[in-house]
Amino acid sequence: MNIVLIGYRGSGKSTVARELAGRLGWPWLDADHQIEERAGKSIAAIFADEGEQRFRDLESSLLAELVERDKTVLAAGGGAVLRPANRALLRSAGKVVWLQADAATMLARIEADRANAQRRPRLTSAGGEAEVVELLAQRAPLYRECADLAIETQGRSPAEVAGRIIEQLHLSTLSEPA
Repeated sequence: MNIVLIGYRGSGKSTVARELAGRLGWPWLDADHQIEERAGKSIAAIFADEGEQRFRDLESSLLAELVERDKTVLAAGGGAVLRPANRALLRSAGKVVWLQADAATMLARIEADRANAQRRPRLTSAGGEAEVVELLAQRAPLYRECADLAIETQGRSPAEVAGRIIEQLHLSTLSEPA
């Protein structure tokens, strides 16, 4: 069994994946980072050079590989749920946890991560909070369709969120948080 974290950009997937994997003694992977490593360029560059469709193809190919793993925590890309085949792959991988926060919280997290801003493209002409609100409204039903569990991250530390996931999924840990 794997644990797949889904949710919009800034929901805490990568940070919580790292914390959760450490507590479980499992490896963790960030799907977007894996795509960038394989492509040799940022997601923004993939979008600019080859288009969103190419990025989504790379994402689908990577997901097909990653779901074959066992006892791995995967931070899926925010748009991984857009394709029906990806949603089926995510559900087949193990337990899917939807990390949630309000648009303002996610935008603040996105803006606080300067490296993320350079690596990730704008997805609408609006940008900013309007983009987050628009895309979250479009994606929420898809996240809901995939999720075995939804966890609110707003106002909670990564350790608290990881603890809730462990508790809700009745998982055994190597250690308790420090």
